[in-house]
Amino acid sequence: MPDETRPHIHVACAIIERGGLVLVAQRSETMTLPLKWEFPGGKIRQDESPEGCIVREIHEEMGVKAIITSQLNPSTHSYSFFTVTLYPFICSLNNEEPRLLEHAALQWLPLDKLHTVDWAEADLPVLASYCRHRHETWD
Repeated sequence: MPDETRPHIHVACAIIERGGLVLVAQRSETMTLPLKWEFPGGKIRQDESPEGCIVREIHEEMGVKAIITSQLNPSTHSYSFFTVTLYPFICSLNNEEPRLLEHAALQWLPLDKLHTVDWAEADLPVLASYCRHRHETWD
């Protein structure tokens, strides 16, 4: 349950798929939660929709246009210093190649290897939801 004494931020995140792989991003050393892996995205601005946010953030962070294909349920996680609600979107890219503009690293991983990186804790429920979603859609 969120603690009302710490900041609560709302973040849109992209699960970008291409050819059976998923793009994951490693936070830079200067970001909060340095060097943790995440689904890329960012803070939703006041008067901005989560959908608009994810398109803007992916363009700012990677220089590409995210194409939303579906949405998963939001997920809230409380760290000791803030609470975050993630709004995950499954996305694709045209034939553009994402560039490393803000993160330390980018990696394309198959579904069965997503568990091998050191995830930011808030992304773990999103990862679990995505894996359930993928198994349901592939069955």
